[in-house]
Amino acid sequence: RIKQEWNFILECRKKGIPQSKYLKNGFVDTNEKILDTYGKTPQLQKRHALSDEANKERNKFIFQLSGEQWTEFPDSLKEQIYLKEWHVYNTLIQTIPAYIGLFQDLRVLELSKNQISHLPVEIGCLKNLRVLNVSFNNLKSVPPELGDCENLEKLDLSGNMEITELPFELSNLKQVTVVDVSANKFHSIPICVLRMSNLLWLDISSNNLKDLPEDIDRLEQLQTLLLQKNKLTYLPRALVNMPKLSLLVVSGDDLVEIPTAVCESTTGLKFISLKDSPVETIVCEDTEAIIESEREREQFEKEFMKAYIEDLKERDSAPSYTTKVLLSLQL
Repeated sequence: RIKQEWNFILECRKKGIPQSKYLKNGFVDTNEKILDTYGKTPQLQKRHALSDEANKERNKFIFQLSGEQWTEFPDSLKEQIYLKEWHVYNTLIQTIPAYIGLFQDLRVLELSKNQISHLPVEIGCLKNLRVLNVSFNNLKSVPPELGDCENLEKLDLSGNMEITELPFELSNLKQVTVVDVSANKFHSIPICVLRMSNLLWLDISSNNLKDLPEDIDRLEQLQTLLLQKNKLTYLPRALVNMPKLSLLVVSGDDLVEIPTAVCESTTGLKFISLKDSPVETIVCEDTEAIIESEREREQFEKEFMKAYIEDLKERDSAPSYTTKVLLSLQL
């Protein structure tokens, strides 16, 4: 039932349907007529026509590829160096070609849910790159050359399951506002991340964190910090010194010490403690099958949290129960 409601909310968001349309007495009303009828007014139809024209022009500079029949990039791609965006997902591609360095106008590199095992050093040539998403692949490390992408704004390495550290050279990424390294094997927040002075969103959930750095407050612009599903036993008082921090999510099972000021509503911080439900042990000889199952669960949880956070942001005022929320979710 929960999954059905969140999927419905996500579909409404994609179609631009405001929250007031799908909430009834504060609860989600999964009335599919909303999805069918919304957008059929003349004014919205005209807006959609203009949008379609703009999308047609934009698509000239976008490369899209999906499907498990693809095991490598097509040869014709190397002749289209004018492209500004790559969107490649759900393929069996394992390698990014070295000629990617020729795509000097590339702004967006979306390579989610493939089989990519490493990033080529040539990625550092992409000086205009704004978005890099290589989530849910098979990466175990990141090349230092990525630090040369000085205009990068969003970095998503989530769901690779094996990354343990990031090179110090990524400290050069001063324009980054969003970093997602969830569902990996970090034991601490990388030093390079602490030096990203414009960082607004950090998701390092589902890792092996045992503590947070005492100088975490050097992330003065940070607004959202997602820490759930780690091994934290306490939260440092330095969190209170972060003036922009408005949302902090942790898992409460192992926490024994939380600064009182973090929980006080006077700080304006929404503090959410999620109670992790035990996950049944999977008895399976196929290690790859276990990892794939973990990835699928992490993907669902990320969509759940994204929708939940967006729902919080849409509220005019924060109800008292958002100060601390306990959720028990059996997946």
